[in-house]
Amino acid sequence: MGFSIQDVMRLVAEQDVRFIRLQFTDILGIVKNVAIPASQLERAFNNEVMFDGSSIEGFTRVEESDMNLRPDPTTFALLPWRPRESAVARLICDVYNPDGSPFAGDPRHVLRRALDEAAAMGFSVQIGAECEFFLFHRSPEGKPLPVTHDKAGYFDLEPVDLGEDARRDIVITLAEMGLQVEASHHEVAPGQHEIDLGPCDALAAADQLVTLKFVTRTIAARHNLHATFMPKPLFGVNGSGMHVHIALFREGRNAFYDPQREHQLSETALRFLAGLLYHARAFTAITNPLVNSYKRLVPGYEAPVYVSWSVQNRSTLVRVPAARGEHTRLELRSPDPACNAYLALAVLIRAGLDGIRRRLEPPPAVNRNIYTLNQAERAALGIKRLPRSLDEALEAMENDPLMKEALGEHVYSHFLAAKRIEWDIYSSQVSNWELDQYLGVF
Repeated sequence: MGFSIQDVMRLVAEQDVRFIRLQFTDILGIVKNVAIPASQLERAFNNEVMFDGSSIEGFTRVEESDMNLRPDPTTFALLPWRPRESAVARLICDVYNPDGSPFAGDPRHVLRRALDEAAAMGFSVQIGAECEFFLFHRSPEGKPLPVTHDKAGYFDLEPVDLGEDARRDIVITLAEMGLQVEASHHEVAPGQHEIDLGPCDALAAADQLVTLKFVTRTIAARHNLHATFMPKPLFGVNGSGMHVHIALFREGRNAFYDPQREHQLSETALRFLAGLLYHARAFTAITNPLVNSYKRLVPGYEAPVYVSWSVQNRSTLVRVPAARGEHTRLELRSPDPACNAYLALAVLIRAGLDGIRRRLEPPPAVNRNIYTLNQAERAALGIKRLPRSLDEALEAMENDPLMKEALGEHVYSHFLAAKRIEWDIYSSQVSNWELDQYLGVF
């Protein structure tokens, strides 16, 4: 959108904005905000707004709690569902230490570091994303119920798709906030929807994914529905993914395109692809961060399970879509929408850049349906499996030094600690499946 500080100050006055939400995310990707009256906006742009970071997941200790929010004027947007009189707007912020240095635990800063690395190698990064979610009914008290709102399927329309009105309002709201929505439709499972965001600069793409999630939840609630980005909320149907489309540009031209080479993919594209595959098991803890994420990454429900690539074959981890020229890109199909978008994009970018730097070569493309291959056939092709659990993913992450380098010590250590606790708590639970399976037998 390209707003400057002066643009924002003018728009706030012209649009009768009374309150501004200064938004940021914690390490787990949860959106936080500090609301200020419009009269304090100039102070915010002068870097004078502080908050207590000790209460934010993975941020800082009590004795180091003062943090500084610095709003990014390019992220200014009115909240369309709020009244136009005495309007409310939002600004996404970077988090800084009181001494003026970037806070190492700010996920936006982690992504900025990855983009700086790309720039140092002569590249800019474009990202597009396809984000899936479910709409569920709510109880009279507003509690989410694991009951879908419809019985529709892929690309279905009304009257079967009862979420059509909600999805339309979500898309309209996103457009009013400046997001480029390329498509939206009903997905395969009942109650499941997809919204596709157009390609843009990687930092803006992460901001847009954060915006999409909180807008979707807000508008769904106004339709008395609950939107969830939980990867696998229902047994027996497809889970929700967040397919990420990545392209590198050099001097304004797509660096992945070479019309003289096989598949019209440049050497840069193949080495970036090789880096993604090489680090895939390690970055899965970031791109698929929940215990529940691994209920989606199983054979039979369209989610990728095996580390492989192809042109058009949708059973592989990385697919090369048909478009060429300036639209040449790689599609990574494993991430899910529960991830922290800033951290996920950061580790994907750093993985691909590592492939370029080390001149890695990808394995041969797999043009067969990998799900129909047996274990011996996959082993003969050198195809590895993605982690089967959060525990296995965390172990793979710890065994790859690039993950610590990409995330930085602060985010790396706090993320691992939080997720180890999550796994330990989950491992101690007794599920209904176990009771049904064992109680009457043993």
